[in-house]
Order: sequence, then structure tokens, then C-alpha cells
Amino acid sequence: MMSPEAVIQVALFILTAATMLAVRELSKRAFGKVRLKNRAILQSSRHFLEGTHLLARARSISQQSQSMDYAKKAVNEAETALSLSPRDPASHILKALALNHMGHHSSALKSLDIALSPPCLKSLSEKEVAKALVKRAELKIAVNRKRRLDSAVEDLLQAVSLGGDDTKAFCLLGQCYEWKKMKDEARQAFEKALTVDPESAPAREALGRLN
Repeated sequence: MMSPEAVIQVALFILTAATMLAVRELSKRAFGKVRLKNRAILQSSRHFLEGTHLLARARSISQQSQSMDYAKKAVNEAETALSLSPRDPASHILKALALNHMGHHSSALKSLDIALSPPCLKSLSEKEVAKALVKRAELKIAVNRKRRLDSAVEDLLQAVSLGGDDTKAFCLLGQCYEWKKMKDEARQAFEKALTVDPESAPAREALGRLN
């Protein structure tokens, strides 16, 4: 019969061995999850890059049917990327741009809304957020200018506060103010556009119209 000390030693040995095995198993599982996550991110990036290439082709082709075909393929690549990395704002933006190219403004707007909402938003730089806000303002106007004009102005004001060197944002903001019959604000926006780009033809034309 084993002594009490021997029993305790055996029990401690078994406990230590079990703990080591448990830690080893947990480490293997954690490493496996990290490896799978990294693989998914890599695959998502590949689909995103392919999608951007396809969208560039769509924009460069004058033949409409071919252009739409490339844009549709770009949407498919963006959706595949999102299936692997759902919180990637870049893929949501890519999908929005491709849908917009196809004329699906409402669907494009929904994709941009997702890209500009938590948790996607925190992955974007301020400049990227500003560009996405300008694009969303454009889409809001395209979908329903009368109902979404105020919301578009809010996006544009936020965009110029984040990245104040975007001539397009100031020009679109000025245009929105014109539609709202706010001539002084419109004039200021177009003047700021000229400050950023003194050669901006839209800003010069607008100021000539307002003065």
C-alpha cells in the first residue's frame, strides 16, 4: 500500500501532466485560429485587389456591355472578400463604387453606409473617411436630392473638416447650398474650392453664376 506522501506525489504528477496537456491543446487551438484568420485576411486582400483591377477596367472601357460585365465581376470579388473579412471597409467601398458604376445607386449607398459605420469605420484613416463621405453625399443626391439634401450637406461638412484639401467636396457643398438657395454659403464653398485649386473650372463657373 502506498504511503500518503507517495499518493500526494502521484496526484501532483497527474495534475501537472494534465495541466501541460491542456495548455498545449489550447495553444494549438489558438494558433490554429490565428492561422485561419490570417489566411482569410490574405485571401480577402487578393479578392479585393482583383476587384479594384476589374473596376479600373470597367471604367476604362467605352463599350457599355463590357464595362458593366467588368463592374459586375468587381462586385462579385468584393462580396467574396467580404465573406472572408466582413468588417473590411475597403471591400464595402469597392462594392459601392462598382454598384454605382452599374447605376445601382441605392445599393451602392447601403454599402457606403456600412463602410462608414462601426466597426468598419475605425479601420479607415481620416482622409479615407472624408473621401467616402463625399461619395456618399453624391449618392444621396443621386438617389433622392429633395429628401437627402440636408443629409448630404452634413456629410460634406464633415468631409471638409477631416480633409480640407478636396476641391470636389467644396464644389459639391457649394452646389448643395445653391439648391438650398443659400447663396452666401455657396459662394464661400466655391471660394474655398478655388483656394485649394485655383484652376478649378466648376468653382469659377459657379462663382460667375453667383456674382
